[in-house]
Amino acid sequence: MRAWMIETLGSAPRLQDCADPLPAQGEALVRVVSVGLNFADLLMLAGSYQVRPALPFIPGMEFSGIVEQLGPYTEGPPPGTRVLGICGTGALAEKLSIAVDRLSPLPDTLGFDEAAGFPIAYGTAHLALTAKARLQPGETLFVTGAAGGVGLTAVEIGKRLGARVIASARGADRLAVAKAAGADQLIDSDAPGLKDTLRALGGVDVVFDAVGGPAFDDCLRACKPDGRLLAIGFASGQVPQVPANLLLVKNLTVSGFWYGGYQDHAPQAVASSMAELLRWQAEGTLHPHVGEVLPFDAFPDGLDLLRTRRATGKVVIRVDQQQ
Repeated sequence: MRAWMIETLGSAPRLQDCADPLPAQGEALVRVVSVGLNFADLLMLAGSYQVRPALPFIPGMEFSGIVEQLGPYTEGPPPGTRVLGICGTGALAEKLSIAVDRLSPLPDTLGFDEAAGFPIAYGTAHLALTAKARLQPGETLFVTGAAGGVGLTAVEIGKRLGARVIASARGADRLAVAKAAGADQLIDSDAPGLKDTLRALGGVDVVFDAVGGPAFDDCLRACKPDGRLLAIGFASGQVPQVPANLLLVKNLTVSGFWYGGYQDHAPQAVASSMAELLRWQAEGTLHPHVGEVLPFDAFPDGLDLLRTRRATGKVVIRVDQQQ
């Protein structure tokens, strides 16, 4: 099979021929059809992600595909089943072996490209907003980076949970994407005075922040009493500092949320969340937005779309052009 390989941190990925994997007990062999890219892929390739796989490694954290074979003495989705999954690494290959409990069968309403970018973005937004922030109907949710992969899903899920959603993104075109996903109010992230703008809109109950940087402090100061701020990531490259005195005075809560950690210490919560999300999608509530679909050979171009923050929604690499 062919696979993209990272041999040294910071180096360009290389497309190589590799031996086909064999599924062990408890695993399935999946023929990969599409792979969703994430900002975390960039961090992992640079060695600055919280998880550092041993070198060399095959990148790619989430995928869709077709089960080809089950390992010995293994019960799981039978061969021929369309699935999505999260693997941490290894997705950018024509085949992979993965634990069967990391796979979810696809509803007929979800195509391979949409499914490849579904689990991490939607899973992050859903668990963060429900389990961590406890977002309630009628509350106000503010989403930074609202045209990106995870931010756009937070807008959609916030509306599904009954919140009023304020979305921030750069420029009219990206704001239009957030509006189409259900945002009630829009703020250009390049406009000055974020704190005052949010206060003029009535303040915020929950902040979903995947950007970090100076806007983090403005969001805190625009929160209502008992507000909750979710630190999802730092796409700006700046990790903000939390003024503890402000937390005390306004009874605020700041929570970090890393979906990968939940997969390790709360796998049942992840499974329940994914089952609900796939049910919502099958019912027509969720509409995954894929901004770019690139061929397998163009994986570096997909990384560049993320690096330059030119993508809206998810960037997907199509591994199997025959499906």
